[in-house]
Amino acid sequence: MKLLRLGAVGSEIPCILDENNIARNVSSIVSDFTPDTIPNLKGLLSGVSIDGLPAVPMDNVRVATPMAQPRNIYCIGLNYSDHAAEAGMAIPDEPILFNKSSGTFCAAFDPILFAPKMTKLDWEVELGIVIGKPALNISKAQALDHILGYTLVNDVSERAWQLERGGQWAKGKGFPNFCPTGPWIVTGDEVNDGRSLSMWLDVNGTRMQTGNTDTMIFNIPTIVSYLSEFMRLEAGDLICTGTPPGVGSGMNPPRYLNIGDNIKLGIDGLGEQTQTVIAL
Repeated sequence: MKLLRLGAVGSEIPCILDENNIARNVSSIVSDFTPDTIPNLKGLLSGVSIDGLPAVPMDNVRVATPMAQPRNIYCIGLNYSDHAAEAGMAIPDEPILFNKSSGTFCAAFDPILFAPKMTKLDWEVELGIVIGKPALNISKAQALDHILGYTLVNDVSERAWQLERGGQWAKGKGFPNFCPTGPWIVTGDEVNDGRSLSMWLDVNGTRMQTGNTDTMIFNIPTIVSYLSEFMRLEAGDLICTGTPPGVGSGMNPPRYLNIGDNIKLGIDGLGEQTQTVIAL
């Protein structure tokens, strides 16, 4: 099941994408995909005759975030061994956790904002986990039952703020539009629960990142179980699970984004995103 929302900000229509890539309006069944409705979403939509639902034309319609604003956005750092190597950092013994602010959450095709004080704006294609029901102190064996599905994320980063300004990584991760998400959420049964998914990212038509979720240091059940040890994961929470090699800061010499640059990224089964860097 592919879940997406279409329409202008504040007027989004919740939809399911059918097998012919036609968006079907499900607002007669659920008002929206929100932290409040997500726990019952699979039950409400299972068994529904998709073909009988109204079609929503996708031409010239904004593809919105695939769910309403999550309460929390968590990120796992250095979760691909080859990315840790290019960053010159040791493979972590436990998942490295940081947060992105709620204001980073934006749609898959929204622009990336370039502020005057930015100097090292970078990209990161990532698999996102969307939590389906609250999780606290759950085991790895229980983790998949607490996941609604998976989505594509660009964990945009300002490296100078992240690594050269002291304090925690969140400083370089929290600017508005630093977390393009979507275009849709796919339930685990359609994407092998996030395993063996190829991922890639291009800048101005040149391939920068190529990877696969099989090379994660900490896999999806481990991440969800681990986080639930320290905090209560809520329905709709987004977890960004790390990036493969090929980020700009890992190149020799480093390469960073500038105004006018175009970023395109994708993960098997989870669709594609495109963003353009614009001046704030």
